[in-house]
Amino acid sequence: MTPELMIKACSFYTGHLVKTHFCTWRDIARTNENVALAEKMNRAVTCYNFRLQKSVFHHWHSYMEDQKEKLKNTLLRIQQIIYCHKLSIILTKWRNRARLKSKKKEDELILKHELQLKKWKNRLILKRATAEESNFPEQSSSEGSLVDETLRCDISLLPERAILQIFFYLSLKDVIICGQVNHAWMLMTQLNSLWNAHCRNLQELNVSDCPTFTDESMRHISEGCPGVLYLNLSNTTITNRTMRLLPRHFHNLQNLSLAYCRGFTDKGLQYLNLGNGCHKLIYLDLSGCTQISVQGFRYIANSCTGITHLTINDMPTLTDNCVKALVEKCSRITSLVFTGAPHISDCTFKALSTCKLRKIRFEGNKRVTDASFKYIDKNYPNLSHIYMADCKGITDSSLRSLSPLRQLTVLNLANCVRIGDMGLRQFLDGPASIRIRELNLSNCVRLSDASVMKLSERCPNLNYLSLRNCDHLTAQGIGYIVNIFSLVSIDLSGTDISNEGLNVLSKHKKLKELSVSECYGITDVGIQAFCKSSLILEHLDVSYCSQLSDMIIKALAIYCINLTSLSIAGCPKITDSAMEMLSAKCHYLHILDISGCVLLTDQILEDLQIGCKQLRILKMQYCTNISKKAAQRMSSKVQQQEYNSNDPPRWFGYDREGDPLTELDNVTPSKGASELTVEKSTYSSEEQAA
Repeated sequence: MTPELMIKACSFYTGHLVKTHFCTWRDIARTNENVALAEKMNRAVTCYNFRLQKSVFHHWHSYMEDQKEKLKNTLLRIQQIIYCHKLSIILTKWRNRARLKSKKKEDELILKHELQLKKWKNRLILKRATAEESNFPEQSSSEGSLVDETLRCDISLLPERAILQIFFYLSLKDVIICGQVNHAWMLMTQLNSLWNAHCRNLQELNVSDCPTFTDESMRHISEGCPGVLYLNLSNTTITNRTMRLLPRHFHNLQNLSLAYCRGFTDKGLQYLNLGNGCHKLIYLDLSGCTQISVQGFRYIANSCTGITHLTINDMPTLTDNCVKALVEKCSRITSLVFTGAPHISDCTFKALSTCKLRKIRFEGNKRVTDASFKYIDKNYPNLSHIYMADCKGITDSSLRSLSPLRQLTVLNLANCVRIGDMGLRQFLDGPASIRIRELNLSNCVRLSDASVMKLSERCPNLNYLSLRNCDHLTAQGIGYIVNIFSLVSIDLSGTDISNEGLNVLSKHKKLKELSVSECYGITDVGIQAFCKSSLILEHLDVSYCSQLSDMIIKALAIYCINLTSLSIAGCPKITDSAMEMLSAKCHYLHILDISGCVLLTDQILEDLQIGCKQLRILKMQYCTNISKKAAQRMSSKVQQQEYNSNDPPRWFGYDREGDPLTELDNVTPSKGASELTVEKSTYSSEEQAA
C-alpha cells in the first residue's frame, strides 16, 4: 500500500465518519427543535387562555359593579319616593288641618265682628234715643245766660292776688296772647310776680306762630327766665331788640329757632356775641330768614362756634359763600339741613370737609353733582343719614361713591331720576348695604326687578323701603320683597302691582305699613287677601284706587283692628255702612283721609265721634254729601281737619255722583300727579307730627 492510497483511505474514512455524525446530529437537532416548538406553542396557548379569561372576568366584574350601582340607586330612589310620599301625606294632613284652623279662626273673627257690630248698633240706637229725650234748648239758653254773665265780668277789677291766681292756670304762651286783648289786660300780664311764678325753673319756651309776640314780651320773659335752654321764636315779629336780649339773659341757651323771623337783620346777629354770648348754642334754625347775608353768617360763626345742628330751609338767597363763612369757625357741625336752597353747589361740600358730618339733607337742588359725593366718600366716613331728594344731577357714579360708608343707615334718593340698576348694584355690593335701615327710591324710574333682587340679598336690616312710581317693577320683584324679612313698611304706589302681587306680598306677615296708592290693577280681592295675613297692619294707603268698594273696609274691620292710619281718598264706592263698621272696630285710628268719597254723608261723622275717639287728623276734601255744619261740629273733636264740598276734580276720573267720566280729553294727569305729590308730602309731615 502506498502512502497516497493510505492518505485517500484516511480521507475517505474521515469524510464518511463526519457525514455519519452530522446526519445523526441533524436528526437529533430537528427532534429537539420540534419539542421546543411544541412547548412554546403550549405555553402560548396557556397564556392566551389566561388573558382571555382575565378579559372576560374584567368585563363581567364591571358589569356586576354597574348592576350593583343601579340596584343601589334604584333602592335609594324607591326610598326617596316612599319618603316623599310620606311627606306628601303629612303635609296634606297639615295643610288640611291648617286650613281648617284658619277657616275656624276666620269664622270666629267674622262672628266676633258681627257681634261687636250688633252691639255697636244697639249702643248707637240707645245713645240717639237718649239724645232725643234730653232738652237741648234749655241747656243752650242756660249756657248762653252764663256766657253773658261771664262777659259782663271784668277781671281787671279783682284784687291782684285773685288775678295772679287766675293767670297761674294759663300757659306762658296763653299769658302773652292775653296781654294783647286790651291795655288793662296788658297791665295785668306784666305783673312781676306773675312772670316770676311762670318762669321759675323754666327750661323750654315755645312761642312759635304767635303773631302777638313782640320785643316787649321778650323783655319780660328774658328778665324772669334766665334758665331757658330751648327757645323757639319761629314765625314771630321779633326784631334786633330781641336779638340783643338773648346773649345778655340766656347764658345757658342751647337750642334756638329763628325760622321765618324776618324782622331782624345782620346787625341783630352781631349782638349774639355781646356779654357772655351764646357760646353754648348747639342747635340753630334759620329757615326762611332770607334777609341774612354773608356778613350775617360770619357774625354767627364768631359768636356760636359750638353749633352741631344747623337747619336752613326755604332759603333761596343761601349761597356757597354763606356756608364757607359759617364753617370757618363752626367746625363741630354734625347735622346739616339745606332744603329749598337752589344756589348751593359742590363747593359747599368741599367747604364742609372740615366738619365731622353725620347727617346731611339737601332737597330740590340741581347744582349738586357726582363731584359732591366724592367729597362725601373721602371726608365723611361716619355719615349715617343722607337725604338727597330731587337732586337731578346725581347719577350711578354717586351711589358708587357711597358704597364704602359703613355707618350709613338712612338713604333718601327720591326723584333722582338718573339712578339705575347699575348704580344701585354697585352701592349694595359695598359695606354700606349691611346696616341700611331706610331706603327711599321714589320716582327712580330706571330701577327694575334686578335692583329689588339685590336688595333682598344684601340688606338684612332694611325696615323701610319706598319704590313709588317705579314702573318697571313686576310680580317677580314683589316676590323678592317677601325675602326681606326685616321689612315693616313698603310703598308701592304708582306701580303695576296687581292682585297676584298682593297675594305674594301677604306671605311676608310682618308688614305694618303698606301704600298702594294709584295702583289701578288691584281690586277688593287682592286687598282682602293681604288683610287676612297682615293682622298687625297699622297704616294702609289705597287712595285713588277707584275700583275698591266696601269689601276692603269690612276686611280691615275684621282683621286689622290695630289700624292707626287709613287713606281711601279717591275711592267713590265707599259708603256709610262700611265706615260704620270701621268706626265700630278700629278704635285706634289717628289719621283718616276720605277725600273724594262722594257717597259718604254726615252719618259717618257721628260714627267716628263715637267709635274713633283717638282720631286726630281728618281729611274730607271733595265730599259733596257732607254738610258744612257737620264738618264744623267735627272740627272740635280733631286736631286738624280739611274740608270742602266742591265737586271732585276731573283727574279723579268720576263726577259728584261717583260715576266714571265719559270724556277725559281735558284731564291733565301731570297736574294731578303733581297735586298728589304735594298732598302726599304734606300728609307724611302730618303723620310725623301726629
